[in-house]
Amino acid sequence: MVDVRVVDYANPRDAQALVTLLDAYARDPAGGGEPLAPEVKACLPQALRQRQGAFSVIAWARDGADAEELPVGLINCLEGFSTFACRLLVNVHDVAVLQAWRGRRVTQQMLAVVERVARERGACKLTLEVLQGNLPAVRAYEREGFAGYTLDPAMGQAQFMQKWLD
Repeated sequence: MVDVRVVDYANPRDAQALVTLLDAYARDPAGGGEPLAPEVKACLPQALRQRQGAFSVIAWARDGADAEELPVGLINCLEGFSTFACRLLVNVHDVAVLQAWRGRRVTQQMLAVVERVARERGACKLTLEVLQGNLPAVRAYEREGFAGYTLDPAMGQAQFMQKWLD
């Protein structure tokens, strides 16, 4: 059984679960294969708490009726703005599910809560990025209605790009 709840960044249990799950994701090849820096682990929940428009959800699971509730999945979201729609959008920034819980539709359950929160906030859309080689994630997102971003098919799909400033 999985219960997905919005994170309270001020709650020590939620904050620790968020850091633990994000660190597990960072260590995974899909997350770059490197652990989070100690300063990130120490500051992230408070930094997210201070960002207006940031929210996260955690999937909590029990493997049995008497088992302790454990964090098994995380999604971090940040609000953005669609100039074409003149409305806010929600970027699904990190999606992490512990290896032992993959294939159990944890991502779908978390995305349902993210979508509910986004709709409550008046968002016009959800956006996300995914590595081309992460086919299980691509399929999961497509099942939930995500598709490549195209304005004019002749111009092709949008590409996610980055430029580090440090």
